[in-house]
Amino acid sequence: MTLTAWEAAARLFEPPRRRWASPGDLARHLDPKTRQTLMLDLLDDELVRLLDTPDGRLVISVAPQEGKSQRTSRRFPLWALTQKPDTRIAIASYEHGVARRWGRAIRDDIIVHGGELGLSVRDDLSAQHEWQLVGHEGGVYAAGIGGALTGRPVDLLVIDDPIKDRAQADSAVFRERAWDWWTDVAATRLAPGAPVVLILTRWHEDDLAGRLLAAEDGHLWRVVNIPAQADHDPNKGEVDPLGREPGEFMESARGRTRAQWEAIKVRSGSRTWASLYQGRPAPAAGDIFQREWWREYTSPRWIERPDGSCWAPGADEVCMSWDMTFKNTDGSDYVVGQVWARYGLELFLLDQVHDRLSFTETCAELRRMAAKWPQATLKLVEDKANGTAVINSLSRQVPGLVPVEPDGSKEARARAVTPFIEAGQVWIPAPELCPWVGGFVQEHNGFPNAAHDDQVDACTQAINRMLLAPILAGDLIIDATELDDELDSYAISPY
Repeated sequence: MTLTAWEAAARLFEPPRRRWASPGDLARHLDPKTRQTLMLDLLDDELVRLLDTPDGRLVISVAPQEGKSQRTSRRFPLWALTQKPDTRIAIASYEHGVARRWGRAIRDDIIVHGGELGLSVRDDLSAQHEWQLVGHEGGVYAAGIGGALTGRPVDLLVIDDPIKDRAQADSAVFRERAWDWWTDVAATRLAPGAPVVLILTRWHEDDLAGRLLAAEDGHLWRVVNIPAQADHDPNKGEVDPLGREPGEFMESARGRTRAQWEAIKVRSGSRTWASLYQGRPAPAAGDIFQREWWREYTSPRWIERPDGSCWAPGADEVCMSWDMTFKNTDGSDYVVGQVWARYGLELFLLDQVHDRLSFTETCAELRRMAAKWPQATLKLVEDKANGTAVINSLSRQVPGLVPVEPDGSKEARARAVTPFIEAGQVWIPAPELCPWVGGFVQEHNGFPNAAHDDQVDACTQAINRMLLAPILAGDLIIDATELDDELDSYAISPY
């Protein structure tokens, strides 16, 4: 049959015809005892998609001991070589010995099943940590996090559990080591179009997955989190990746029963269960801010005029508080700008900016917030390198920019203002008013153990200036006795 030019061109871009449709199909062919679960079905789909996506980036978080490493670090590379035998694969894990074991397992699979796979390993290049296929460029190189990769380009990178245990996860040194390895070693070895999969149990919010997703190109990573127990909220339109009902446990590759899952949940404790089994790492709760201290208001404390400006009727004082770190100097931190209103001895958080911004974007955002809240004539800016640059740039465009020199450590400043929060004098908006408030509370709850403290810095700076400083100075703060009447005139509930 003669093909037209268009048909011939189309065939060049057809997906490869595969003897085994997925890594799971190959696994069951080589080992009929292989147990396939819904989670492994989803994992197969994602790995197939990844191999077919040039420059694909995939993060998968799964509970431990459910077959994720066998599928991703053993069957997936072998399956990829049956499709594209010239693929140069690198496998990395928290220790070189772990990665080397996967290299050995794949090599031995080819030695035992080489005839049916159509592959064979070169006799002169067949070490456990580095081997190559006969007649092809493809093969496997194994490395530990922190170690060197082969001098050859990498066409497919598999990173399997870059963190070993809780001790490493809680160590900033080990987390930084993993990140430096990615930026300085792994990323530099990727060939054009090379896909990358990172599969792990989430130990810490600032682990390698957390860093990757927080980076400037974090939006390029496809994220699939498979919690051991479905915890989605259908009322919010959330769906479970495995199609489960809320509260339903994962079908276990190890045959765990619901009772056994429940026992693991109790035994592991809330922090370990949330991070390792649910894929939702959170910092260990700090001892400075308590969730129950925050008071919540459910009706807006502001009105919006037709020109878009916002006003807090009856407020004794409205102030902005800014903490600034630019993404082009430190991509791990945020620019935070908060709007606070004081009514007598009570503070209300009205608005917040919380984003990674460049210097130019920060200046534009501050001008926008100043126009939105003209009542906030005082604008506190922490007088560090970035804040000083903004003040110097905008001092003739935005009035009321006041540099604040931090006094004492972050923890000391936080502890100085917590009595006001504990006493119920600090109010935050309900989530239905401001959805970002959940992140605000979570960051405070984790302080000083959380990865970020920018919202805490802006908050304590505002409370210090608006409540603590006047008291220390002996100034009398007059209560807003006519507040309720003024709010009634705007149809606003005081709480």
